[in-house]
Amino acid sequence: MTMDYAKARELMVEQQVRPWDVLDARVLDALVSIPRDAFVPAAHRVLAYADAALPLGHGQSMMKPVLEGRTLQSLDVQAGDDVLEIGTGSGFLTACLGRLAREVHSIELHADFADAARARLDTMGLGANVRIDTADAFAWDTDRRFDAICVTGAVSSIPARFLQWLRPNGRLFVVRGTSPAMEGVIARNDVNGPRIESLFETDLPYLVGAAPAPTFNF
Repeated sequence: MTMDYAKARELMVEQQVRPWDVLDARVLDALVSIPRDAFVPAAHRVLAYADAALPLGHGQSMMKPVLEGRTLQSLDVQAGDDVLEIGTGSGFLTACLGRLAREVHSIELHADFADAARARLDTMGLGANVRIDTADAFAWDTDRRFDAICVTGAVSSIPARFLQWLRPNGRLFVVRGTSPAMEGVIARNDVNGPRIESLFETDLPYLVGAAPAPTFNF
């Protein structure tokens, strides 16, 4: 018996994503039209539309579909926006951002992830407005400024360097805190410092280099 991935994709949106208050029609359209199963490691493909995070390797995982939906909706990406993604991972969220934005620049620490994501996007004809580079977000820098920044791994606190890459009125989505009590937030630059809006509670693996320093209890 072969799995009907198109039907599974529709059910994922209707039974998981939409009930979690993801109602933005453009976001739902991206999630319905981009085949998530093509971005999932072969060993887990049958779980592509399950309500679960899926392991990718290097200690990283693919977000649950509901979290991907909430992330995309909270960023409110418009058709003219330039987007920076920190952590390409499988490339699925990259593809969704590419569907919503004018241009996406994604950076990924692991070269094999970056290469595989680039190949997937190109094969599916989704790579025309997406650039994927291998880089460490804590060493990389750019003069470009972005309308939206999507951080796909958690941080203990929001790095100032990430906020510097935002345009005025730009917004950054990130999950911050100490596992297991983390929150998804939108951060905006303000004259008095970053303005942070808490969105929902979740738990996510840390970006490499962004975990809290270990505490020692004597």
